[in-house]
Amino acid sequence: MYAFLEAFRAALTSLMAHRMRSFLTTLGILIGTASVIAVVSLVQGFSRSISDQFADLGSNTLTLQAYTSFADASLGKENRLSFDDVDLLRYRISGVGDVVPMMAVPATGVGFRGRTALPQVIATTADFTVVRGLYTQDGRFIVDSDDKSRRRVAVVGTKAIEDLELPEDPIGEYIRVGTEWFKVVGVLEKRGELLGFSQDNLVIIPFDVGRAMTGNEVRPRMSVSFTATDIEDVEPLRERVKRAIRTAHKIRPGEDDDFRVEAADSFVKQFEQITGTATAVVAGVVSISLLVGGIGIMNIMLVSVTERTREIGILKALGATRRDILVQFLLEAGLLALLGGLIGIALGYGAGIAVASAIPNFPPAQVPLWVVAAAAGFSALVGVVFGIMPASKAAGLDPIEALRYE
Repeated sequence: MYAFLEAFRAALTSLMAHRMRSFLTTLGILIGTASVIAVVSLVQGFSRSISDQFADLGSNTLTLQAYTSFADASLGKENRLSFDDVDLLRYRISGVGDVVPMMAVPATGVGFRGRTALPQVIATTADFTVVRGLYTQDGRFIVDSDDKSRRRVAVVGTKAIEDLELPEDPIGEYIRVGTEWFKVVGVLEKRGELLGFSQDNLVIIPFDVGRAMTGNEVRPRMSVSFTATDIEDVEPLRERVKRAIRTAHKIRPGEDDDFRVEAADSFVKQFEQITGTATAVVAGVVSISLLVGGIGIMNIMLVSVTERTREIGILKALGATRRDILVQFLLEAGLLALLGGLIGIALGYGAGIAVASAIPNFPPAQVPLWVVAAAAGFSALVGVVFGIMPASKAAGLDPIEALRYE
């Protein structure tokens, strides 16, 4: 241990004796590490933001939605759910708790006192807040009596309020959805953007009112979210729903489904898998600069061996073994790369924060500890790997020839 500490001290002293050269040598490792950390911090921050959005749905929430294959779409066919599918979920499948249909209402625009905007208009039921985790910050949400009596009431998002220039307190104001007038009874809490789209640019109306506005179309553009009464029953419930919907849609054995049943956590897992792959690919491409930095370290260390030939000869004459020389030069190379990596981690994280702040509505940059540890470890490994050749050359010098070197 003493020999190792002495070799570490000697390596550090050698680096400090040539500060500028050491800094320039580590520049390649520094830039490579900073690039990797900056990219990973942005991707991880974006991934965490999306995961948090999906996590609001709850682990016992599933979603039924129509699915159209590429072959069908190329033929102009579009599969949709029907209101019978909603009733099937609500009344005929065991283990289903709350059922919340969500229907996009085709409206030519939403107007208020001469201004017109194009928010997303969704017709749904009172349980939407429980299943989707979206609540009001002012006023109230839709209630069951609104649906039963087909009241023309609406809950609006903050972006829709801004676009329509509604008053600061819009409760009680009337807005026009298509050709119908609706009374604003609530304001949704602000949620920001997701994948570049505002989640606050929407207007929510009672489901049966929206159904009437579509002309009671049998198959509107609709999806259905529902909960499992038992969280342990999510997967079995998914299979029961699939079998029931296949039967209702008269899908024969061997034919593909024209729908999808997805659990909330499956969206998170799929997205994390995509972002994980993207992070690995981008980080791998950027990491090429680390290899370039490693080659730079090897070149400088070879020059250092040549410059210190007489020093190596003196060390060997005083009793230093081949192993001692090898360890000292490997430590120098490893320290060069590690210092560059540590500085690069700090600069990369700072760059990630700066870029995330410069992009409007972009989530904060995040760097997991494992990424920091991996970056530091990989930097040191690069230094050691590319320092093997110079260290071996130094350790293999003949002491007599080294002492004669001018």
